[in-house]
Amino acid sequence: MGIRIIAGTFGGRIIKSPTGFVAHPMGDRVKSSLFNIISLKLNDAFVLDAFAGSGALGIEALSRGANHVVFLEKDYKVSQVLQENVALVDKDNKTRVYKTGVATWLDNNQNQKFDIIFADPPYDDMQVGAVKRLGELLKTGGMLILSHPNNFDLTKIDRLTLKEDRNYGNANIAIFVPCID
Repeated sequence: MGIRIIAGTFGGRIIKSPTGFVAHPMGDRVKSSLFNIISLKLNDAFVLDAFAGSGALGIEALSRGANHVVFLEKDYKVSQVLQENVALVDKDNKTRVYKTGVATWLDNNQNQKFDIIFADPPYDDMQVGAVKRLGELLKTGGMLILSHPNNFDLTKIDRLTLKEDRNYGNANIAIFVPCID
């Protein structure tokens, strides 16, 4: 089964989805709503797709005008699917794919800053410490978009300010911005 890129340069293209329960791809309705919310921030944006899975969020951002996307995925089989998906769309070297966990990557890449960070960790292991650290990589005016289960306590992400939280049945999208001192 594939995942559809909704709009932009690659709109309508189908990318591969990892098999099994390793990843939980975001449905079209949720993805469409999310990208409508952030559409004005995408043009020339630097994007981090953490816990990337298939890479659908980062590829959608690239399709809609992002300048550069960094993908992080530690699962070996899932990262193979991610590599194939990115190869289908990145003809201009606008991406980097790292086969590593988010926390490990953060230990070595504190100097990069991003306009948009997608964090879609496994729902059974939200990796709160790593998600908090991702917030440190936001540029001024940037946003961290966290996909989370219904029962997740958003106050655990205490280094960022919650801008909004939207519920789409079993999917929830929280948008955080850097704290203003």
